[in-house]
Amino acid sequence: MCREMSCSSQTPFPTLKTVTISYTELKDKRADLSLKIEEGFGPNGLGILSITDVRNEWFCCGPHMAVGGRMHEIPFPITHHPLVDLLKGSFYANPILDRPTTEASLIQRYPSYCGSNIWPDSALPELEVAFKALGKLIFDVGLILAYHCDRYVSKGVNMHEDEGLEKILLRSRCHKGRLLYYFPAQESNCTQDGDSISSWCGWHTDHGSLTGLTCGMFMKDGVELPCPDSAAGLYIKTRTDQIVKAVFGEDDIAYQIGETTEILSRGYLCATPHCVQAPKGQKASGIDRSTFALFMQPDWDESLNFPEEVHIHKELISSSGALTFGEYTEKLLDKYYHLKT
Repeated sequence: MCREMSCSSQTPFPTLKTVTISYTELKDKRADLSLKIEEGFGPNGLGILSITDVRNEWFCCGPHMAVGGRMHEIPFPITHHPLVDLLKGSFYANPILDRPTTEASLIQRYPSYCGSNIWPDSALPELEVAFKALGKLIFDVGLILAYHCDRYVSKGVNMHEDEGLEKILLRSRCHKGRLLYYFPAQESNCTQDGDSISSWCGWHTDHGSLTGLTCGMFMKDGVELPCPDSAAGLYIKTRTDQIVKAVFGEDDIAYQIGETTEILSRGYLCATPHCVQAPKGQKASGIDRSTFALFMQPDWDESLNFPEEVHIHKELISSSGALTFGEYTEKLLDKYYHLKT
């Protein structure tokens, strides 16, 4: 599962395979997938499930495969919405629209949603094609998954057709792909940061609608290899505050629910906090990790029909009336980071 892991250290937390749905089954819109949707995304689920059998020529040649360990060559200061910290670097771009809008006021207010893509054509000319191809694949599969999510939610919630997750995502212009590159550590051991369960990516809950992600790829000196530590990987905190390690197949696309969907679905679809642990031990020295995520989210101008009673971010929603997704994002950033988009 997920680049078959060799044994190094053992995780003290249980390891669970994600709920899976085959791509063939997913494409059948007559199929009732409610039980699997509930098992993966429902109130007692992990907030994640994976779609199997979606590998094709573009998935094999996704950006993390095409670029490999060359992410460090991207000139981050001039790329769109760069994020670099001590352990990882990120390249963001919209794989569906190169220029979501030309309205200057919107670009200034919501640069991460409305800004145009900037591709490192001279440094990594192969990145744009691979990034867009994988992003579009994850988007298309995610839309079908959203259709089945709507069918499940509709059994308990009355909503207009255009308020469903599928329609919200279909008309959005601000989906964002993120190519993540985790820098290699010299050596990670029990006395260093590598011992932290969130050493590669801190605990967080996605605030958008639906996040699609690929399995991590590990490399050393440009050569792909298995993860050197069985404890490394994705960890999720359940609704009962239990921490589990979640695994899915290397050919799968996994999807996680975001907070916006949890609120709009009246809690029928649930988001969960998650983090990523880096490999530890001598064998982890010099190993880097690449992966790709697509954040599928409402349009910045999408008016969100929040319910009268919400159980998360009450202070942002309950007394503020109607909010667009852009306004909602501003409130979240201001709450947690004292920032505006």
